[in-house]
Amino acid sequence: MSNYEIKEIGKLEDLGKNYENGKAFLHDLLGLTSCEISVTSMPHGAKIPFNHKHKQNEEVYIFLKGEGFMTLDGIDIPFKEGSCVKVMPEAVRTMETKTDVQYICVQAKACSLEQFAFGDGELC
Repeated sequence: MSNYEIKEIGKLEDLGKNYENGKAFLHDLLGLTSCEISVTSMPHGAKIPFNHKHKQNEEVYIFLKGEGFMTLDGIDIPFKEGSCVKVMPEAVRTMETKTDVQYICVQAKACSLEQFAFGDGELC
């Protein structure tokens, strides 16, 4: 068994052609064990057609391209390239784009991180 996994999802602008709803989920693709990561491309004027929340996972959205807004607990929050948004599990959310948008979403159990960065690293 290898200590790493490498897969390709292709160019971000081609996600809509290669993956359902323009969203590549990395959990199954890479066999992730601690989080879900999705990479998404949405065209301008697209809207997630439902509100949702989570039972235990917080999400972090990292916007790589485009502009739009997330509706979080009924409040429209604008985002643009470079915006990073943390959403706790209980927050009701949806999203609408004003331009073509590309983003990464990391989903992990809220309040579960025990070590990170240098606290988890070891020199070898």
